[in-house]
Amino acid sequence: MEVLQQAVRKLANSMRIYVETHIDFQRLVRVDKEEAIDNLDRALESKLEAFHSLYDVSKDRLDYFSHADTAALILIRNAIHHRDHLLFRGWNQEMAVDERARNYLGAEFLLIDYPTLGSPSKMRYFYKLEDFYHRIDDDMASPYLEKKMGQANRKKLLNQINVNLFFSEIRARAESDRYPIKQVYVNVIPIFISATRRVFSALKAAGVEFRGFDAKAYEEPFTNELEVDFSKFTCLPLRIT
Repeated sequence: MEVLQQAVRKLANSMRIYVETHIDFQRLVRVDKEEAIDNLDRALESKLEAFHSLYDVSKDRLDYFSHADTAALILIRNAIHHRDHLLFRGWNQEMAVDERARNYLGAEFLLIDYPTLGSPSKMRYFYKLEDFYHRIDDDMASPYLEKKMGQANRKKLLNQINVNLFFSEIRARAESDRYPIKQVYVNVIPIFISATRRVFSALKAAGVEFRGFDAKAYEEPFTNELEVDFSKFTCLPLRIT
């Protein structure tokens, strides 16, 4: 039980640090754009690592791969952790570092977001939709497939995110509006919120006590208040000018 409490505390702590980094982003980006972007990237990666640490010690209490939100987070974490590819670079990294946006002048992108109910999240962190498919869709014939997963498990996860995260509908909407899949980005913060709520709720139901200031601060929001409705995703066009 103490090991679980320690892992919950670590995740909650990393969540607070991310919020603080996110708040400081607008100030720092005017001073040093690259540092601001790198700080936010590292803060998100820290959350993903902490989530994976919690998965390691609690997977006997929750089947993480039976749910699209928790499985998607582990997929992202593993891809970033091993980083032998250029997938899962955030929107800021892709567009703002080294003035890369100049490579996309005139192009229009589609930014996908999900509503967070209870206490709407104002945080945004976008990954390219195509990158998810490069990791688990065998039909992409991608050199970046997640090889540690068998074909059956990749297919299962692909179906989960297509159905439960509404990636299929998002992709169909983008294609109907003539957006190439590489120009569609998804906000992963709601996915993180949904996954963390699922895990925290399961652990609390199992009698795990939330200890430490950060863990107690996040206990109520992530067990009783926050909720994500993936079916009500929104699409925001953004043209690079």
